[in-house]
Amino acid sequence: LIANLAVAQRFDAGLLAGFNASQVEGDNFKGYHKPGILAGIFVQTDIIPTIFTGMEIKYSQKGSRKRIRPRDPEPDVYIMRLGYVDIPVFAGFRTNDRTAVIAGVSAGYLVHSGEYDEYGLFPPQDQHEFNNLDLQPFVGFQFDVLEEVKLDLRLALSVLPIRGHPGENATNYYWLNNQFNNVISLAFYYNLGVNR
Repeated sequence: LIANLAVAQRFDAGLLAGFNASQVEGDNFKGYHKPGILAGIFVQTDIIPTIFTGMEIKYSQKGSRKRIRPRDPEPDVYIMRLGYVDIPVFAGFRTNDRTAVIAGVSAGYLVHSGEYDEYGLFPPQDQHEFNNLDLQPFVGFQFDVLEEVKLDLRLALSVLPIRGHPGENATNYYWLNNQFNNVISLAFYYNLGVNR
């Protein structure tokens, strides 16, 4: 019986690519002004016709950017660039033949980081170390554009801090004393085929 179920189980696998609009909660720059790319692979399987589950491995650029205002006579530049390898695990519910809502959690490992101003990369004495691990619960929406292509929109917010607040005004409040990734992502998923 187990062997028959394993053979009958359907797995979809493919490629994904898109972009992030991100900000960092806990810095002084509000708004999703930091663009970034994301790319990777995914695998997905149906549990029942209306419910599915999946996993991904992807590279994802996050961070923060100060919005430059043209009327500012001497605009200060600030860019935080963070690159992660993310492994999201999720479950989805099909609301009809073409749309689904999803929810899950994504574990990330920081592979590179940097902070920049108008003079370039921050000097060592001004750098504040980032944590290597990130954990982001997320919710999203998927829409089948074609039989092999779907569009995925997600909102994710870290629950583990990416680092402590670099300022000296520490508080006893977890969300006020740390910085967190806040990301909206939009990606296309291309199904390469089905393995049975």
